[in-house]
This record gives sequence, structure tokens and C-alpha cells, in this order.
Amino acid sequence: MPELGLFPLGMVLLPTERVPLHIFEPRYRELIGECVAEEREFGMLLGDDEGLREIGTRAAVVEVVDRFPDGRLNVVIEGRERFRLVELTDGRSFATGDVEPVADEASVSAQADRDGVLEVYRELAELVEAEVDEPGADSELLSFEIAARVDFGAPRKQELLELMSESARLEAVRGFLRQAIEGIELERELAERSSLNGRGVSRRD
Repeated sequence: MPELGLFPLGMVLLPTERVPLHIFEPRYRELIGECVAEEREFGMLLGDDEGLREIGTRAAVVEVVDRFPDGRLNVVIEGRERFRLVELTDGRSFATGDVEPVADEASVSAQADRDGVLEVYRELAELVEAEVDEPGADSELLSFEIAARVDFGAPRKQELLELMSESARLEAVRGFLRQAIEGIELERELAERSSLNGRGVSRRD
């Protein structure tokens, strides 16, 4: 069973997702330095008040943006395959653990489900007047690719990581997108009502 260097954080990295990281703690400078030098991956796991999660994502450093004299690094990492943490190990300055790969159940997502998720994604992009960076509808990881483009927050992203079929993830992503749309529309409606309430209103002592 392979041992993997671990980087627990209060964030979730999805497969295909790219994020910048500032590496400043000595133990993680050691971990990331080794991964860069040896071109190998490390494990990203959500760690918060509820503890360390079991399902995480392998990560690869795809760009070293800055190297500082004191050893700090600015890097860009990319999410790769998921893994399950079997057991924590020791012996290094950074966390390590025995891991095993995580695979989806054998199932096929319907094209209608893919098209439906993309339609809601376009609706959200139009609502916030953002340019649509749209993944291909035939992507085998469409759910992750869309979720990587929208800030759903760590708990929801972890929920996606732990779902073991693309069809289930597409359904969840569609629900998250719809909730985001409804939240934005409600916020705008409340803001409009608030601005109207102050017009033409006289106060009596």
C-alpha cells in the first residue's frame, strides 16, 4: 500500500481543479520541495474542527510561481485522482499516510443530465455577468470540472468527492448551482426592496 505525503487544509481540491498555494511552514516547504524536485504527487485532505477527512485528492505542482530567499514558495497545484486514507503513518516532519485509490461505481451518466447541468451553469454565469469557461459536455469528470469553476465551499466540495458515481455528482452539482442562482436572485430582490423603502417616506415625531 503506497505511502503519501499529506497536506491537511481547510479547503478541498477537486480533480481537474487548479489553485494557488503559499507554502510557508517548514514541514510543508519540505514536502512541496520534494514533490517539485522528484515530480511526484502529495495528498490534499480537508482538515477542520470535525477532524481529518478520509477521502482526499492527489495533487501535483504544475507551476512554481515564486521562490523566496527564506524558502517560502508560491505554487499552483492541480487536482488528480482521489484517494482514501487508510492509516496515518509517521517518521517525517509532515503528515504521511497509507492510501488506496478511489474509483467510481460502474455507471453511465445520461447525456440529458450533462446537458442539464451545463444549462444551469450557463444561467448562473449569465446572472453574474461572467464569461463562461465551459467544459466539454463529453468530459468524464464534468461534475468536478464545473464544481471547480464555482465557489461552493469546502463542505459541498467534500460531499462531491465522496460521491461514487458521476450521475450522482451531476445531480448534486445541478442542485448546488440552482441554490446559488436562487440565493443571488433573493439577495438582489432584498437589496432592491431596501432601496425602495427609503424613497418618499416621511417620518413623524
